[in-house]
Amino acid sequence: MTEPDSTAGTDRTAGTDRTAGTDRTAGTEDLLRRHAPQVLGALVRRYGHFGLAEDAVQEALLAAAVRWPADGVPGNPRGWLIRVAARRLTDLLRAEEARRRREETAAALAPPLPDGGAPGESRVPSEDDTLTLLFLCCHPALAPAAQIALTLRAVGGLTTAEIARAHLVPEPTMAQRISRAKQRIRGVPFRQPLPEDRDQRLAAVLQVLYLIFNEGYTATSGRALHRADLAREAIRLTRRLRRLLPREGAVTGLLALMLLTDARSAARTGPRGELIPLDEQDRGRWDRPAVEEGCALVEEALGQGPAGPYQLQAAIAALHDEAGSADATDWPQILGLYDLLVRLTPEPMAALGRAVAVAMVHGPEAGLTEVASVEDRLAGHHRLDAVRAHLLERAGDAEGARAAYRLAAQRTLSVPEANYLRMRAARVR
Repeated sequence: MTEPDSTAGTDRTAGTDRTAGTDRTAGTEDLLRRHAPQVLGALVRRYGHFGLAEDAVQEALLAAAVRWPADGVPGNPRGWLIRVAARRLTDLLRAEEARRRREETAAALAPPLPDGGAPGESRVPSEDDTLTLLFLCCHPALAPAAQIALTLRAVGGLTTAEIARAHLVPEPTMAQRISRAKQRIRGVPFRQPLPEDRDQRLAAVLQVLYLIFNEGYTATSGRALHRADLAREAIRLTRRLRRLLPREGAVTGLLALMLLTDARSAARTGPRGELIPLDEQDRGRWDRPAVEEGCALVEEALGQGPAGPYQLQAAIAALHDEAGSADATDWPQILGLYDLLVRLTPEPMAALGRAVAVAMVHGPEAGLTEVASVEDRLAGHHRLDAVRAHLLERAGDAEGARAAYRLAAQRTLSVPEANYLRMRAARVR
């Protein structure tokens, strides 16, 4: 083996510097993504003015993205962002009030400086501002669809395109929905983490947390199957919500569902990031403490009043996680739970899940009949084609299965899912 010359050594050092810079930039992006909802929640709780606060936070995030990789992350990154965003919000409010000839009101909105501490840092409120923001976005003045869309954007950090795909609507339609929602709550004050009308908002809050988790567990687009930051944040917020509402069966059920589902994360991808379906996963890699906690929460949730959709989905997840192998899964009991679930919710994905359970209990032909019954509600969705392909393959229709797998691969925007579906098409015999 020959030794590298000096030029190669120099190149290697430069490459190391470039890699370190890339790592710092990626670390900064993760940090900003994690803190953005909390910073926005802090500003909205203090000042209201949702739209202007969002603009101010975006400018603070841009400033941090430029300065932190070069200067280093401050000791209190969230406090730094709140301070910079609050100053920018004050400028925006002053400009708006000046146009209305109310400069004196805007002058009183200047953010207080911290009492001591390092420059660029600010004291952060003890309450969870992200949860505060979550309830604000679910304001009763907004329609349920607008509540969910606005919260996914402000709290979940999802793009408009991702939210549109989750709701099966065109992106321009979702952009208009979010814009109208911001205008509707413009200037609405909000100062309590649990408002008096929280019962009216709780259903929307839970649905939003569920959608954020789903986007984290299986990203609708991109090269990564799993967005762990979103999944973790959804679980954290749901834990926080359960501490506030410990006797709400729906909250307990949703937390159980998230834990039982996320427990499989480590086994869902192979060494090259490829998707591994549930029935092929190494169950020894599942997070057993999370499974145990989730199963205990399911029992608790089912004892907290009539079972709703989240409790039933959590019970289904528990049956999957408790099975020692795919063959040991109690499909008849899962089908019984799906029968209850589809009576409670009009969601077509619940009906699609039931079609799989029907196939596992009564055969693939019976499952295909159930798939056909929801085709009009899921037309063009890749999951419908993927389930149909799987059942056609089990029924022995190789040509039909290949065509359905390929169609599903064309329709998904997730690279790992598309690769998996194309691989399944190639394997059909």
